[in-house]
Amino acid sequence: MSKQMVAIGDVTRWVSGGTPNRAVSEYWEGTIPWISGSTLKTAEISDSDQHLTSEGVAAGSKMAPVGSTLFLVRGSALHNEIRAGLVVAPVCFNQDVKALVPDAKLEPKYLTYSILGRSHELLKLVSSAGNSAGVLDTKLVQAFKIFLPPLKEQRAIATAMSDVDALITTQDNLIVKKRAIRTATMRQLLSGKKRLPGFSGEWMVRRQDELIKCINGRAYRRSEWEKDGVPVVRLQNLTGSGEDYYYSKLQLPAYQYMNKGDLIFMWSASFGPYIWRGGKAIYHYHIWKIECQKVDRTFYYYKLVELTENLKKGSSGSTMAHLTKGGMERYKVTIPCLIDEQKEIGRILSDMDAEITALEGRRDKIIAIKQGMMRELLTGRTRLI
Repeated sequence: MSKQMVAIGDVTRWVSGGTPNRAVSEYWEGTIPWISGSTLKTAEISDSDQHLTSEGVAAGSKMAPVGSTLFLVRGSALHNEIRAGLVVAPVCFNQDVKALVPDAKLEPKYLTYSILGRSHELLKLVSSAGNSAGVLDTKLVQAFKIFLPPLKEQRAIATAMSDVDALITTQDNLIVKKRAIRTATMRQLLSGKKRLPGFSGEWMVRRQDELIKCINGRAYRRSEWEKDGVPVVRLQNLTGSGEDYYYSKLQLPAYQYMNKGDLIFMWSASFGPYIWRGGKAIYHYHIWKIECQKVDRTFYYYKLVELTENLKKGSSGSTMAHLTKGGMERYKVTIPCLIDEQKEIGRILSDMDAEITALEGRRDKIIAIKQGMMRELLTGRTRLI
């Protein structure tokens, strides 16, 4: 079979959108979804968080033909990702989005996946506008070539990709459901409203300094950072910002190090407990290591998760909110008297988290499979029989 490549502009018609006057409230009180870069996030487009009236559409926007592909050509999101979605219900759209209407040789859903599947290459065409927004020159996109197999093969590829998307959606919905169950279970078990079989009796109220010890992290001077040695864990390393670790070769007292399974607490800017999963490391100044002296560590991790919002309310600071060590230690908590009950609650919640983590891992594998399928099927490297 021959591999036919065509320019997107040769097999599509482009329609521009717009934004009606926001000062005219009558334009913005309708039922027609208005799509902008912030709502163009899924492979199928049917709704938005903003809606126009038919008068609003006529005054400054444009209806997108059902079966067209909405394609973001201007916006800050373009610095990181390509956004495109198939229009499956009547919607209108703004000036940062183009509607690509496929001709008879192009299956609508296949066009959407062809754009999404070639995101890496399309991102190379993005330039920057003066206000830091990313811009895709329409002439460059129209000249961009995609693989165009026969319509029957296009439909088969689109169906295969759609099936994988449905599987990802199912997995995402299951994860959301499991998280909701975990949250409800945690609320019941950690409050004592629901008791586990075999346990009874009143719970005790204790100040935290009767149960745990908060050990301060160490502040560093820039001259002390190294390129290797023991990693120094900062807030940025725990909150998902992707920042690299700093390292230290200083010989510190044993209590300044943490090891796998240790409980730590972020007390400045980003609040909350964290179970360290790495190896030997140093915890930075804005982190406490929590030594659980008279309470089960796993149970107490979940207790701190539950308490974090209330602890935040007691924080102070004008430029960076922080929780004082004294405030943390004086805070009273209600917990089971029996360590065995604490351990059982911790085990149940830990098992639920492990199940959610496994589901997230499976979803990530499905996403990786989808990306591989797009690379192969949407470039013609692999052909369907």
